[in-house]
Order: sequence, then structure tokens, then C-alpha cells
Amino acid sequence: MSQENHDQTILIVGNGQAAATAVQTLRSHGFAGCIRVVGSEAHLAYERPPLSKTMLSDPDAGVSGLHIHPADFYQDAMIDLMLQKTVTRIDGERNMALLEDGQQLSYDYCLLATGGQARQLPDYPYGDPHIHYLRTADDALKLKHSLNASSRVVIIGGGFLGMELASTTQMLGANVDVIEAADSLLARNAPGLFSEWLAQRARRAGVTLHLGAKVLAAKLQKTGQADAPVTLSLDNGRRLEADHLIVAIGLVPNTEVALRSGLAVCAHTGGIKIDHHGRTSMPNVFAAGDCATRINAETGEFMRIESWQNANEQARVAVQAMLGQTPAAASFPWFWTDQFDCNIQMLGATTAGLQFVQRGEMDAGAAVPKFLLLGIKDRIPRYALAVNAGADLRALRPLLEKGIPIDPQAFGDVDLPVKQFAKKTTAAAI
Repeated sequence: MSQENHDQTILIVGNGQAAATAVQTLRSHGFAGCIRVVGSEAHLAYERPPLSKTMLSDPDAGVSGLHIHPADFYQDAMIDLMLQKTVTRIDGERNMALLEDGQQLSYDYCLLATGGQARQLPDYPYGDPHIHYLRTADDALKLKHSLNASSRVVIIGGGFLGMELASTTQMLGANVDVIEAADSLLARNAPGLFSEWLAQRARRAGVTLHLGAKVLAAKLQKTGQADAPVTLSLDNGRRLEADHLIVAIGLVPNTEVALRSGLAVCAHTGGIKIDHHGRTSMPNVFAAGDCATRINAETGEFMRIESWQNANEQARVAVQAMLGQTPAAASFPWFWTDQFDCNIQMLGATTAGLQFVQRGEMDAGAAVPKFLLLGIKDRIPRYALAVNAGADLRALRPLLEKGIPIDPQAFGDVDLPVKQFAKKTTAAAI
């Protein structure tokens, strides 16, 4: 390991996915100085995707099984880990971070990896035994210990998290209702054709969907009273009674530190503004993950991506920039979710004007459905969605990354394996 930077200190504020990737990348790329991580939770950095799935469904699952790095990693890598601590402000002139308890930490470079928190609704107080938000491991443990096979569960939000929770709680035997204000599920993140398919599959599994519906009135009862703990009146005339209400309406980026420190924050996305190497508006301060917003090179618009892959990629890029290295370009955006016995993977993002080409049968009642949707514009693929077809999606990735035009009719021919289709398409483009 190089010793030329052994006198430097890199401070990482936050201890989630981006932070865990950053510390590993720093050591693997030869940084020999001090790495200090300040995190507000009591747990070591852990994976968040399983919180809505394995963590709830497996009675033996605990936080330790979700740790990104084993406990001895931090000791072996000589990481100064400060848990249950909060940074309140960054003093850019002095290269100093100020903690809530009065401590001051100096740095040469600082990475803000503060993540986000569940968006809350004032009518549903965080901490109520029958109201649940899911962002942390402790949130998941609270929900896990509350559920049983006879639970009546109402979920507000028909996005990815809401539908994952609907799938898991229904699998556990609960009676599940989902309330979504939009007229379709995953309205902002998936094509309408897929949203309709997912709604059909959810209903077949026993989930009751209330699309285009809003809560008019909510009544919370104290524990031990005869009435249902939660009663909701919807604008479609329905009245729902629940033992547990889960609010899954998105994430709010944690930018309090950035705002107090005078860093530029995007008014549209709420994230800390960064350039393509993760630099913020303050010298020597970088940001990565759910808290960060960058400009989309294609559209010129600010975008903030909430995904496991994006947290890893932005952390890697920021670390390499800190070390004076030229970061490799970030991978093409990728996202996955598991729900209703299906693995769903996506490449890219849906945008206006895409024409969708289907490959395979979209049978919502199939035991193991398998199909692909490809969003194209001027014959160039911009977005792909795969249900139980991850290997096929990997074969298509180069076409999207390189913007290679395709033959839509050939893509839909299930007699031609996807790998062969991709090879022929690439060869034709060359």
C-alpha cells in the first residue's frame, strides 16, 4: 500500500451502502491514511434491500446477517468507526466537521453519504405501535415483531417499497390493502403495460388495490380498545380497518448537514448537487448515494437516483476522484426488486416517447412468468425490463450502453435466443 497519503484523513459522514463501498474502495486503491466514519445508527453498515423481504419473512433473520462488511473488517482495515454520532455542520474554511456532542473532526477530504429517511405523514406519527415506516433495520424489526398470520395490513403507497411490503406481508398470511393515489402502480418508474400486469398479479395473490384513491379521514385507537387500531375512510367510499398501517411514500434525502454548511442543494430533487465526479460546491467535500443529485448528461436535468447500484457507483467515483485518479464511467443505471414470486430487473429509466416492444408472454397468473420489455426510440433501446429473465437482460446491456439500433420484430421472436439476437444486432451495427 502506498504511503504517500498516510498523513491524510478522509471523513465519511453516514454509514450506509455508499459509505461501506467508499471505505473498501479507499483501501483497495491504496489509501494509507486515516479513514473516519461517523454514523447515527448503532449498527454496522447493512444492506437495505432485504429489509422489506428476507428480514420480515425469515423468523431467524437479524441485522448481523445483513452487514455489508464483517465486524473484523473495520479493525483489519484500520477504520475509525464512530457509531451513534451525528455531524451537524461542515466548516469548509477550516476543513472541520462539527458534531452534535461538541467534537470537532478535521479532514483533508470529506464524503457526505448521509442517505435519506422515510417520508412521513403528520397524521401517522412515527413511533406509534400500529404505524410503520420502513427505512432502518430497527423499523423492520418493529414491523416484524408486530405481524402475525391474522394481521390486517394497509399500505399507503404503490411504489416499489409498498409493493414489496404487500408481497411479503401477504405471503406471511396477512390480509393486505394497498392505497395508491395514482391510477397505476409504479406510476413514475415503470411502463403502463408492466404496471397493469403487476396489478393483476398482486390481485391474484390476494392483495386488494385501491388505485386513484386517497385517504379522507384516519382514526387511530389506543392499544387495548375494542375498535380496530386504525380506521381509514377513502375518497372512493371504502372504509378500511387495520391492525397495522405502513406508510411507503418515498424517501427524503438527508441534506440537513449540507444546508447548514452552505452547500448547494437542488430545489427540485432535494439532493446535494454534485458534478460527474461527486464534487459538491464546497472544496474537498464530495457526496454520494441517496442524498446526492447530479446532472443527467443526456437531458441536462438534475436527477437523484435511489438505488443500491447508484450508491455503490457514486461512492466509487468520488473516492477515485479524491485520490487523484481518473474514475471509470459509472455503469448503466440498474435496479431490481423481488415481489410476488418474481425477480424484476430494470436497465435505464422510462422517459416520454418510448415505444415498448415485448418478448415473451405476460401471463399474470403463471407460476413463473418470464418476459422482457424493451423501450426504444428511433430503434435505439433506452430502457429494458426483465421478469425472471436476468440472464437475458445482461445480454442486452451492451445494446443499451452503446445505443445500438435494433430490429423490434427480431427482438420479439422467442425462437431466437436473446444472446444470439444481441450478437447479431451488434455485428450488424459494426
